Amino acid sequence: MQTFVMLTRLSPDAVLSASQLKDLEKSVAARVESECPSVKWIGSYAILGPCDYLDIFEAPDSKEATKVSLLVRTLGHASTEIWTATEWDRFKSLLSDLPRD
Repeated sequence: MQTFVMLTRLSPDAVLSASQLKDLEKSVAARVESECPSVKWIGSYAILGPCDYLDIFEAPDSKEATKVSLLVRTLGHASTEIWTATEWDRFKSLLSDLPRD
């Protein structure tokens, strides 16, 4: 499984109240779980900055991660960015596989 980081920014008219936000989160999460059963959610964070949320999840490939992003975009009335993430120990092992100067 690959690790992915997704940044999400809700459109200004996506929700008008806190209860609508909770309902939206539940419906998007249920749909992702239904449509992408191989995805394992690692964590979700509300962040203060240009984006509203940061989510970390594992998926078998970029195709499945793209499905997650598309579901969040369409159901959540949001824009998203998906990044692949490599665990630090794995990254260091890739470095050791490179030819030396």
